[in-house]
This record gives sequence, structure tokens and C-alpha cells, in this order.
Amino acid sequence: MTSPPKTALAQPFLPAKDFTVSKQFYEALGFERLVDGEVAIYRIGASQFILQNYYQKDWAENFMMQLVVDDLDAWWSFILSLDLPGRFGVQPPKPPTMQPWGLKVAYVFDPSGVLWHIVQR
Repeated sequence: MTSPPKTALAQPFLPAKDFTVSKQFYEALGFERLVDGEVAIYRIGASQFILQNYYQKDWAENFMMQLVVDDLDAWWSFILSLDLPGRFGVQPPKPPTMQPWGLKVAYVFDPSGVLWHIVQR
């Protein structure tokens, strides 16, 4: 065999310091919960991840995800309207900024410290 079989989907596991709060956070951001049990599976667009009821501080605070969107300015307005720091006690989101590597990026921290890069397509 010269190449592996086709892969259908890769789903990262994200940590949750407080499983209930993390689920509320992702649902406020518009992620759709597909499964809810010992883990929760979320989808937005074609992307999915598995939220687990497990937390390790060093891992969570060094974990990053990227969400690619069509209209970052519209997403930024939406993010601001949610008052994430007030509702979930997270670090304030960082506004969209053109990065030296050529992408316009906003940054959002989840309740466990996971850093999301919200990127203009």
C-alpha cells in the first residue's frame, strides 16, 4: 500500500475545568451540541471537537484551536455582544489584528484557558 486509506474526520479533545460552564460557553458561541454524555461533541460548520470532563491546567493553557470564518468583523461584533468575561469569567477577547504571517486574527479564551484563534478566511 502506497498511501493510507482516506480519513473522514479528525476530532481534537478539549479539556473542561467545569464541564457545565464549558458547554454553556460553546453553545453561547453558536456551536451545536451533537452528543452529551461523558463527553460532549460539538460542531460548527464542518468542524467538530470533543469536550471532555477532564482538566489539566498546563495542558489546557497551552492548547490552541483555530476557527476559520468568512467575516471576522461580524464574528467580532457577535463575540463582543456575548460579554464572555462577564458571563463566563474568561480573559477578555483580543480584537482582530493583522498578524505578521498575513492572517487577520481575533483571540478568544474558553473557561479552561484554551486559546481560540478566530481567523478571517
